[in-house]
Amino acid sequence: MKDGYVRVEVVTPDIKVADCIFNTEQICSRIDKAYDAQVSVIVFPEMCITGYTCNDLFLQDTLLSDAQKSLATITEYTKGKNMLTVVGLPFEYCNKLYNVAAVIKDGVILGLVPKKYIPNYNEFYERRQFTEGFDKAVKVCVAGQQTYMGSRILFRCSDFEKLVVGVEICEDLWTPLPPSVSHAMNGATLIVNPSASNETVGKEDYRRSLVTGQSARLVCAYAYASSGDGESTQDIVFGGHDIIAENGTLLAETSLFANNSVINDIDFDRLNSERRRMSTFTSATDNDEYTVVDFSLAGTEYTSLVRFIDPHPFVPENEATRNKRCEAILSIQAMGLKKRLAHIGCKNVVIGISGGLDSTLALLVAVRAYGLLGLDMSGIHAVTMPGFGTTDRTYDNAVKMIKSLGCTFHEISIRESVTRHFEDIGHDINVHDVTYENGQARERTQILMDIANKVNGIVIGTGDMSELALGWATYNGDHMSMYGVNASVPKTLVRHLVRYYAEVLADSTLAKVLYDVLDTPVSPELLPPDENGQIEQKTEDLVGPYELHDFFMYYILRFGIHPAKLYRIACAAFRPDYSEETILKWLKTFYRRFFAQHFKRSCLPDGPKVGTVAVSPRGDLRMPSDACARIWLKELDELG
Repeated sequence: MKDGYVRVEVVTPDIKVADCIFNTEQICSRIDKAYDAQVSVIVFPEMCITGYTCNDLFLQDTLLSDAQKSLATITEYTKGKNMLTVVGLPFEYCNKLYNVAAVIKDGVILGLVPKKYIPNYNEFYERRQFTEGFDKAVKVCVAGQQTYMGSRILFRCSDFEKLVVGVEICEDLWTPLPPSVSHAMNGATLIVNPSASNETVGKEDYRRSLVTGQSARLVCAYAYASSGDGESTQDIVFGGHDIIAENGTLLAETSLFANNSVINDIDFDRLNSERRRMSTFTSATDNDEYTVVDFSLAGTEYTSLVRFIDPHPFVPENEATRNKRCEAILSIQAMGLKKRLAHIGCKNVVIGISGGLDSTLALLVAVRAYGLLGLDMSGIHAVTMPGFGTTDRTYDNAVKMIKSLGCTFHEISIRESVTRHFEDIGHDINVHDVTYENGQARERTQILMDIANKVNGIVIGTGDMSELALGWATYNGDHMSMYGVNASVPKTLVRHLVRYYAEVLADSTLAKVLYDVLDTPVSPELLPPDENGQIEQKTEDLVGPYELHDFFMYYILRFGIHPAKLYRIACAAFRPDYSEETILKWLKTFYRRFFAQHFKRSCLPDGPKVGTVAVSPRGDLRMPSDACARIWLKELDELG
């Protein structure tokens, strides 16, 4: 399985109740389509060979024998197709009838998994015909083959052991202790559920939350195949709601009443990484109660992915969801600062305001925190410090913003003091090197710290998480503060937080300024502007596009992903906006800087964690400052 992806399909075929011949034809037709689509695991609904709503017809020998004949036909049909197939039918064992899912691979019935929980309430009367399934696997004969039958069977891919399939059927999921809990604790990473869930008002939403929630609790993938309108009869209607979820994320689902299917590529490397990371995910060490049946998917490779790779994993695409997240993040940032100020009894904060995105966000957060504390906004000392690279545009925006928010305005030019400092250390002011840039950054920090001493306040840091990941900060310059409110906010999200504030929270005067800040190129403004007075030094020209770096950072820190795989999905996510060569170039840059600059992150000021990724040494990232990036870069070098 290249890069840990396995292609899964859940299908709602057209069926006719009690017509095994028609149903088998439809199932085989869907198997053909799945095979053409390079599907590795296909899941059909509960008892789709006969139909779920046969009721007392399940007691007829004719239906039961035809179901086995159909299973034999379907099993034979899977020969030569490199695909695990899960299909439902009724099966008689020891004079009792069981609702089972047959798991088939390449002409072999690997096992029968019986339904554990048989509903007998409301519109369901399954106990009239069916018996509850048992756990311990026994040997049975079905469709002319010897196989295992029992709830506690796991199906393990011998050539990709991260893929372990467990089965539960319909009602099993809706119970207080679903079989999938035990399956996952004993190694299952994909739970498949052949279901016949009928439709009532509101049930679609509940079913979706149930499936996605279970995949999150068990840190697994969940494939749910539900019966369609062919089952509808008498008083109940079926909608064919098919769902694929992965660790709490809805990857794909069908609309109701369409008898359709969904296909997606599940990332089992990602699931494995998440389980490994979570110390509270409990794995059973003694699984003697389980029978493990091996199968092979050797030779399966996907040249392209059907899975959507979000190029902006920190930023929700849906506007309503994005606004909700922005509001939550602003609240977390403000509440963190509020607690710090209240704890130390501080009524004054000092912030350097450049007219750029990061300092703008820090100022907005401070204003919100002061509102929560009931403090006068004059206690926010906003300092603009024009230097050699300051443009009229950023300066004007900084001044307008500070005054609009009612903060105390300070303007302190650093040109003279930095010039004197360069003379003192013997640096040629015409040499625009790292000394030239960092000297200005440290002078600004010194000013902020000293003003904080003067007003009995603290300095609020403005640097964001993307800069910290790249080490794009001057050590003991903008790198330092008493509390960094943006420390776990990536650059791509900073932009949306400021935009959200402009669109939803700001008055028209402030909003106008914020929109112009959003349109200003990202720059530390440490080099002189061009001949037209425009920003000459653009950060993304030097370190690369932040949207790429944020993408890299998310997958590296959240999932520990292989560099080659990260390159592959980045190419898929950003095509055609960036060439493969460009992506590889900046990915190498990210790894080099991420490893080389960790010493700056090791001594970060406190700051609130807002998402699942953070770089604070006290939060998510504990790594040695002197770790070597060699093996990561070697993997990228081998790509070309």
